[in-house]
Amino acid sequence: MIDLSALRPFASGDNRRCYQHPHDPTLCLKVLRPENIEIRFQRQLWLKKALGRTRINDNHQEIRAHQQQAIRKLIATGREELAWAHLPRFYGSAETSMGTANVSEFLIGEQGKPAQTFEHYLRHRGFDQMAQRAAEKFCDWLQKTGILTRNLLPHNLVISHRDGQPELFLVDGLGAPTIPDQLATLPAWRSRYINRRIRRFYLRIDWEIGDRRQPWSASQKL
Repeated sequence: MIDLSALRPFASGDNRRCYQHPHDPTLCLKVLRPENIEIRFQRQLWLKKALGRTRINDNHQEIRAHQQQAIRKLIATGREELAWAHLPRFYGSAETSMGTANVSEFLIGEQGKPAQTFEHYLRHRGFDQMAQRAAEKFCDWLQKTGILTRNLLPHNLVISHRDGQPELFLVDGLGAPTIPDQLATLPAWRSRYINRRIRRFYLRIDWEIGDRRQPWSASQKL
């Protein structure tokens, strides 16, 4: 059991908190916020409630996302480094004092601090040349590997200097819903799905650095 009671999370979202492992600073521990999971569950229609709470468990979804065909194929064919080129390395789960945590690589940003989100970067520096190169490399990687994601939101990406170069890493939103995941066995469909995610990603970047007078729900329409 990993005791997190004396630690503060270095990042926190609606559904999870992230801690640096107290005994191994190279690892990140993602712990669910059960109170928020319960609120989400209670808001759902009874038909979705019948499917249980697992479907809104972000840790469970993340484990399933790492088992997707594209990642398994890369690892099985000796191209594991390509799989993790823009993902934090994933190490499964571990028990903590705050519940079961997903264990992944702790990504470092400038000056050894936790990697900042792409959203934070865009708001403070804009979509400059470095950000453009990083976004292009990330999108090329998606197309090359065929790895499926949900919508690419800047707050779910961080900028890390793993090998001295600033790169984008997806820390949340990996994997696709069940039906797209099943259809992804068709190469043409997979390519269209990924290209749509990329187009929407660039629309989101434009919205992030713009005046944001129009809500994102309207701006994202293709």
